[in-house]
Amino acid sequence: MREGSNAANGDGPITVMIVDDHPMWRDGVSRDLDAAGFRVVATADGVGAAARRAAAVQPTVVLMDMSLPDGTGTEATVAVLRVSPASRVLVLSASSERDDVLGAVKAGASGYLVKSASAAELVEAVRATAAGQAVFTPGLAGLVLGEYRRMSSAADRRAPAPPTLTERETEVLRLVAKGLSAKQIAARLTLSHRTVENHVQATLRKLQLANRVELTRYAIEQGLD
Repeated sequence: MREGSNAANGDGPITVMIVDDHPMWRDGVSRDLDAAGFRVVATADGVGAAARRAAAVQPTVVLMDMSLPDGTGTEATVAVLRVSPASRVLVLSASSERDDVLGAVKAGASGYLVKSASAAELVEAVRATAAGQAVFTPGLAGLVLGEYRRMSSAADRRAPAPPTLTERETEVLRLVAKGLSAKQIAARLTLSHRTVENHVQATLRKLQLANRVELTRYAIEQGLD
């Protein structure tokens, strides 16, 4: 199996859409990902073009710049996920400003890398993002974690208690928050892959959440990480 193959479902190479208006940078990233076995769909323009292209190709991962000709990466993330909700957005930007990082995550981005990342780091980050993990440049993960904890502590303490999870569901949720895949969780807990997926789906239903990224955010807010 090639390095960029979508091993999760056997549907062939992971499709990556690049949203960046700098041709030299975009072409270089495209070459690196193509060499790693990913199927690359490059998008040169901004928010509008990204949404149209995402609606057409339904990419697995979207590499998103934060500075676009007709808007911001945050706006483009919202637009892309509206038309392609199964896609996962990984920001790849020159900016490491707090507002950019938090804005992207709140808009639905799964991770955030600065453009100083090496080609090998980028390839690994794309693969991890496609697998549902949250990927951040070192230092930025702590910023995001701190913000969610601040938001959690500021929330109304009188809010209704969340649905009760079983001990096993809580255990699985804690490992999801640590970034482990279903296969890794199954090995850690000596369970079958299907059993782990059943626990994840049951937890999603109970908490009325859509995906693993939202589960991770919930776990952080509840201090389960």
